[in-house]
Amino acid sequence: MPFLRQFFSHRLIWLALLVSLGIGALFARTIWTIRADEWNYAAQTNANLARTLEQGLSWALDTFDKSLEGVAREVGRPEVWALPPDLRARVVFDNSLRARGAGDVLVLDTLGNVVLDSGPLPPRRVNFADRDYFTAFQSGGHQGLFVGKPVPSRVTGLNILPVSRAYYRPDGSFAGVVVGAISLSYFNELFGSLDMGPHSGVNLFRSDGVVITRFPYGDADVGRSLAGTPNMIRFQKEGTGTFIGTSTIDGMERLYSFRPVGRYPLILNVAQSTDTVLAKWYRSAWVLGGFALLLMVSCVGLATLFVRELTLRQQVSARLREAERNTRTILDNMPSMIGYWDAGLRNRFANQVYFEWFGVRPERMPGMHLSDLLGPELFAQNKPFLDRALLGEPQLFERTFADVHGVARHTMASYLPDTEGGKVRGIFVQVTDISERKRMEDELFDEKERVRLTLQSIGDAVVCADAHGAVTYLNPVAERLTGWQAFDAAGHNVDEVVNLRSPDNDAVLASPLRQAMEQGLAVEAVRGVVLHRTSGQRFQVEETSSPITDRHGAVTGAVAVLRDVTESVVMAERMAHLAQYDALTDLPNRVLLQDRAQLAISQARRDGKCLAVMYLDLDGFKDVNDTLGHDVGDLLLVQFAQRLKAAVRASDTVCRQGGDEFVVLLPGLDGAEPACSVACKILASCDLPFELAGRVLQIGLSGGIALYPQHGDTFDALSRHADSAMYAAKRGGRMRFMLYRGPDETPEVVLADNAGGRVR
Repeated sequence: MPFLRQFFSHRLIWLALLVSLGIGALFARTIWTIRADEWNYAAQTNANLARTLEQGLSWALDTFDKSLEGVAREVGRPEVWALPPDLRARVVFDNSLRARGAGDVLVLDTLGNVVLDSGPLPPRRVNFADRDYFTAFQSGGHQGLFVGKPVPSRVTGLNILPVSRAYYRPDGSFAGVVVGAISLSYFNELFGSLDMGPHSGVNLFRSDGVVITRFPYGDADVGRSLAGTPNMIRFQKEGTGTFIGTSTIDGMERLYSFRPVGRYPLILNVAQSTDTVLAKWYRSAWVLGGFALLLMVSCVGLATLFVRELTLRQQVSARLREAERNTRTILDNMPSMIGYWDAGLRNRFANQVYFEWFGVRPERMPGMHLSDLLGPELFAQNKPFLDRALLGEPQLFERTFADVHGVARHTMASYLPDTEGGKVRGIFVQVTDISERKRMEDELFDEKERVRLTLQSIGDAVVCADAHGAVTYLNPVAERLTGWQAFDAAGHNVDEVVNLRSPDNDAVLASPLRQAMEQGLAVEAVRGVVLHRTSGQRFQVEETSSPITDRHGAVTGAVAVLRDVTESVVMAERMAHLAQYDALTDLPNRVLLQDRAQLAISQARRDGKCLAVMYLDLDGFKDVNDTLGHDVGDLLLVQFAQRLKAAVRASDTVCRQGGDEFVVLLPGLDGAEPACSVACKILASCDLPFELAGRVLQIGLSGGIALYPQHGDTFDALSRHADSAMYAAKRGGRMRFMLYRGPDETPEVVLADNAGGRVR
């Protein structure tokens, strides 16, 4: 019975559809026939109208052309030009020229000047040599009647259509042109009695596509060329006919009926808007179509209502089958093993994965006991979880077993009780193979352990932060430098944990780690100072940072590596100091002395001042080294250097030249007197004995002085002269200073007196 009801209900629907389609086809045929009749009637009417208008225009042009031909014949006779002007005008121009719409007729000579005028006497003084009709005849390229381009009249100012013929001398040479004008208003009056509906009208063109008149659209397009447009090409190619086309001027679709105007180079077309042609048909089509649609809908609606209940039942049944099929398809294609076992642990449903893991076809599963599927050993392992699930407790656990192919599978099993009214009806079972995940977790753990051990074993500090700048990791070296423990620093702002400061002015530097995250690029080494959190100890570091990106290139954090360069910086500063200072006395060496001397000479030259260079040598130093040893000699040099620095100004430079030789640079002097005063102070500093290794020794010195600019304008020259003066002091008895006097003079002796002055 259900099959029969379904069969007949479908037949009824198809029958109703066929009947409604038949009604629709009948009405569509009728509507289309009416449309074709309307279209054919409009095409025939427009063609007849075009023919009638063409005949009227052709007759008018024939009349006007015969008049022009007569004028051309008369003016071509020499005896006519011998007549008096008034008689000549009456002979040449007769009443036949007074046709409706025709203007004055002019006779032009070979230069285009008016020589005869059908209007007033004498002829108007106008030249038409630039008109297209005149140039056409003058060049000899045209014979017979010429229809010119519509132009505003130079006489009346109105739009006219010039029509012309050439006239010739008895010898056949060109003598001039006879031209007449037809007012364009004549055509508008001729077409004015027509009412063709909106967007419809009559157009007159020259055969080359120039617009003469478009009624009722006014004179805006007069003289415009439509040559090359699709409609004009059809007019020129086909001559006579009817077609549907779109206007180039206004884009309207119209029904065009066109034909040439007699033997003249003119094309007339009647253009009726397709909307106007089909206006009545549209109204009829809507009425008939609405009635047909009503019949069709009624027919189908009655059939639909009749079978509605049966169809709804069929749809519900189909949906249930579809849902069952979709559920089966989804479950069979899931990577997990999914099944349902009743309270007696007998199967009610199993997906395809059961077959892949246990080799049992799904159709054999219903009714099978779970112990038969798992086997005694695996069933015993799962039995505690099954018992708790049957008591209503969800179970989630991991289990490893070998499938039917002997492949070990690490799985995650879920037992979800199906309860109704507080009683467990069965268990939903889902078992997911997580072998690959476990393998990746093991590999990830091993990799993280290797990275952790690597970071802990390297000698540089490593700081990691997330995309928000929060610290995520510190290695032990970073803990030592910053004073933060890794668990304390986690989550803190990286600028708080690693506060990089300038080694010059202790100003806070921009975080290279944040720069790396913002720019997405590695930041080169930045030198700075890190302050220990608790002890306040300062560490000189070089920080380099690099962004951490995911596989899509998005920045997820950054890592900073801080290298402790405190000892390197101290060593570099020490090396820089040793490069310019004596290691024993900590006095400037000759390198630093050279720089200060050059600067002092430049300053003295600019200020007009003097400076002095002193060379000093200890008397008896070699005996101290030989008798008491070099350690005592070094102690003597240190004590003498201290006395020497105390005897000069802070702006002066005391340099150890080597051995027991010293050099003193005295800048900014006003002459030799201040230099001699300093020499006396230096001599006085040796009055007290030196205490060396438990011994008291009296040590003297000898010195030489050279002045800038008196004794030289370079430091090398001053050094040589001071050195020669020093050796003169040694030769002269020691414990004295001698002032250089010149290359050919003996240096002057500078001695200390009670007043602290000098004598010569």
